Amino acid sequence: MLKPDEAVEICQELLAMRRADSEPLELLRSYWLGTQDLPVVPTAVPSEVKRMAEMSRINVCSLVVNVPAQAMTVVGIRDESTPDVADAVWEAWQANKMDAHQAPVHRSVLGYGTSYVRVLPGRPYPVMRGRSPRQVTTAYGSDPDWPEYALECVDARGGRIFELYDRTHIYRFAEEKGEIGQSTVPKYLSEVEHGAPECPFVRYTNLEDLEHTPHSEITPVIPLQDQLDLTTFNMLVAQHYGAFRQRYVIGWLAESESQAMQAAASRMQSFEDPDVKVGEFGQTDLSGYLDSRKATIEHMGVVSQVPPHNLIGQMVNLSAEALVAAEVGSNRKKDDRETSVGESHEQSLWLTGKLMGLTLSRSAQVRWKETEARSLAQTVDALGKMVQMLGVPAEAAWERIPGVTQQDVDAWKALRANDAINDLFAGLDRQTAPVPAA
Repeated sequence: MLKPDEAVEICQELLAMRRADSEPLELLRSYWLGTQDLPVVPTAVPSEVKRMAEMSRINVCSLVVNVPAQAMTVVGIRDESTPDVADAVWEAWQANKMDAHQAPVHRSVLGYGTSYVRVLPGRPYPVMRGRSPRQVTTAYGSDPDWPEYALECVDARGGRIFELYDRTHIYRFAEEKGEIGQSTVPKYLSEVEHGAPECPFVRYTNLEDLEHTPHSEITPVIPLQDQLDLTTFNMLVAQHYGAFRQRYVIGWLAESESQAMQAAASRMQSFEDPDVKVGEFGQTDLSGYLDSRKATIEHMGVVSQVPPHNLIGQMVNLSAEALVAAEVGSNRKKDDRETSVGESHEQSLWLTGKLMGLTLSRSAQVRWKETEARSLAQTVDALGKMVQMLGVPAEAAWERIPGVTQQDVDAWKALRANDAINDLFAGLDRQTAPVPAA
């Protein structure tokens, strides 16, 4: 347990880390939500040009996050050594509605590079809650798996409350503004034991390197998103001012603005003066802008490993084989992210089991939903051959059927067990039945 002055000092250090991380996280969030800075526009331009700059933001960065996140769904946990424990822990997962709440965790880890799941004691099950790095700041010591300290910002009436977690306690602080030009000063309020065996935050990371530095999926495509916005803005300006044919008249001057407007709207123009010449300017060709936009989006697909048809929206005459080939890179990326995120999910479930008085085996693995581009007929045919030719138990193949959840597998196993029992009783009935008289 920390002394109040020690807790205040650590809280101040984490608040400084929070302020340092705030600007890069807000930048990532702006590109994620499509609220990034507008293309540079001179101040002395018509309001319509400024409006076109606002319309030029084409949010592709959101697809860079959402497309892989939509392919990542945990549907169960497998633990052959302690199956009863795995079933109990999965009940806690279901009770916390993590089937739905896992999606924000996955989007946060892809968008920011980091996300968290907080696990605290609760009744009848421990409470699992996802947290973004904009809410939580952590500091790690010698153990890279569990934070030494974690600071969570809680919005409350009258101001923000900060909660500092260590391995045993929660320390609460109120936000107080310092003098002008000074940072926030935390005011110590109270402390309480949280009841978890570790600091109750599990970190989820994306593209973590050996220095434990995570990376966002958005960062590499920010320059390309800026290019796309600029090209779109230039195209809108060219479209507005030059894409429509404009006529001109030489040797004639309208007597009034209404007369000029009438001449401009007229389908046929005639003038008494034979020296008056009428012509028109050619319209601006927008094909170069469109080609540039398409090339930039395709480049974003290459950098982010998101299939181009997901970004451009073109799926013309794509066979099943072509679709599989187009998504090879995306599937490899998904498998890589599932490996990292899956380890964190298993850590969260291990902590959940500990709070239930259970110990989940370290060999336990979460099961991911099958989302590769294969037809159901192809999948069933391949799984059937795997069972028949390789001797793999049919129950093991059930998990690989697209869309099948842990609940479905458990229900099928129960039905098979009931069928086996019914067959056993039927055999016994046949054996004990009286022999009919000759």
